[in-house]
Amino acid sequence: MLTRSTMVPCPEALLRFVFSLTLLSAAAFASSPFPISNGTTVFDLLPQFGLPSGLLPSSVRNFSFANDGRFVVEMEKPCSIQFDYLVYYERKITGTLKYGSITNLKGIRVKRLFLWLDVEEIRVDLPPSYYIYFQVGLINKKLDAGQFRTVHPCQNGVSCEGSWKDLLKVPTPFNEVTMLLTE
Repeated sequence: MLTRSTMVPCPEALLRFVFSLTLLSAAAFASSPFPISNGTTVFDLLPQFGLPSGLLPSSVRNFSFANDGRFVVEMEKPCSIQFDYLVYYERKITGTLKYGSITNLKGIRVKRLFLWLDVEEIRVDLPPSYYIYFQVGLINKKLDAGQFRTVHPCQNGVSCEGSWKDLLKVPTPFNEVTMLLTE
């Protein structure tokens, strides 16, 4: 014989199930990137975190930002910009944005000598000063932040894939290699 408890769940159990499902859904939504819909652009967001708005080129098509700081930037196409060094931006850039830094960075490379090196972290002094630091492997490069204050357009025809022509170029003087290692 079936009793009421085996046939129909009690209202308290059903309420707990719905409440748990709601909490799980809210947690999943809070940890996943979502677009900022109030008209904020990535160029507006960077200064709110103490970073210059010109870290990214003007060809940003879309971006999303999560409560935990994770972000995704989508470019119209991969491109490069010449700062003190040639910087290459992949079509998709990801990382974690915190006040004064971008960590876990993927999708930005810098050309040094004839090599393209991944930029792993970008940070500024707190309070922000005139310098910005790029972590590239074991090298921490200090640059003038002024070159990143304005948003720049992409350059055409530059790729980080390299070519045989790069290998045939006259090598960089040895004193520049020493400077790279000591900066």
